Amino acid sequence: MFKDREDGARQLAARLKKRALRNPLVLAIPRGGVVTGAVLARELGAELDVVLARKLRAPRQPELAIGAIGEDGEVYLNPFAREIPGVTDAYIEKERKYQIAEIERRRTLFRAARPAAPVAERSVIVTDDGIATGSTMLAALHVLGAQRPHEVIVAVPVAPPDTLDLLRARCDRVECLLTPAQFGAISMFYYDFTQVEDEEALRLLREYRPGQVSEAGSR
Repeated sequence: MFKDREDGARQLAARLKKRALRNPLVLAIPRGGVVTGAVLARELGAELDVVLARKLRAPRQPELAIGAIGEDGEVYLNPFAREIPGVTDAYIEKERKYQIAEIERRRTLFRAARPAAPVAERSVIVTDDGIATGSTMLAALHVLGAQRPHEVIVAVPVAPPDTLDLLRARCDRVECLLTPAQFGAISMFYYDFTQVEDEEALRLLREYRPGQVSEAGSR
């Protein structure tokens, strides 16, 4: 269990400090991931930015992800998506349009606080406060693929083992502290999992300034 997102991020940073990183960039998935990302970036002496991807919600079960969509507009469906009642082509298209509009809203919001950071030839650490199905993270990784990073590291405090296996095929390395076989929700592994609002994520982005670059970040 983690006390809160900051606690999980500090423990994760301790593991990442052992790696040699090239001009590191932390990309956080809003909104909770920005809290995790700000701590990671500060601890690693890295630049901080966001990557925008959204889950596609199941009908009448908004907490269940049937897939995800990235900034490029491409849809990723989980293997079980079509088995859920109400998931039709028409529903998927309606949800796609809704989430694209939300990505555009967030792009306008977050880019006013911090312009997009260059990705090419850098060690890119993609983070969130946890991963469940992995669909949103997969969409984020796809967005990054065309930007020629030196390496992509997925770093999260908690995720189920089968999801991590799926992600390993799409990135260079996965760092995760807790890998419980019995996984219900990310919030189960935090004592404090208070919802993060746009205002908090924006504040973290506006106020963040890379500190003294660590030995890991200077290589």
